Amino acid sequence: MKKLIIGLAIVIVGGGLFIFLQKGGGSGANETASTPALQNSATGQVVEIDMTAKQWEFIPSVITVNQGDLVRITATSIDVPHGFALPEFNVSEYLPPGQPVTFEFVADKKGTFTFFCNVACGQGHSQMRGTLIVQ
Repeated sequence: MKKLIIGLAIVIVGGGLFIFLQKGGGSGANETASTPALQNSATGQVVEIDMTAKQWEFIPSVITVNQGDLVRITATSIDVPHGFALPEFNVSEYLPPGQPVTFEFVADKKGTFTFFCNVACGQGHSQMRGTLIVQ
């Protein structure tokens, strides 16, 4: 039974890593999105957010910005590898423990959007979510 559980864990982590690498990983995955974001941000403010990722939450878990704002997030995992995904804005980042990762996007759509951890990080992984509100 123990071997089955260990084997299952390896398959889950390996599958998550495969998906992560297929999507471009965290290094440079947003390079194409960054250039248009900087051009479109003239209508809004630059909103800088320091975020902490830890099992199994993001702090802050709710971010409110205005449409047109350039949102720049510096996220740091303080325990294990995590991810930050916000599909509606083409954001997918890998957050290694103890290493701040900065990424940005233009909040060019109004609405309420869910961001989440996209790296298997343990038992509470599926509940590791937050909310972006664009007014």
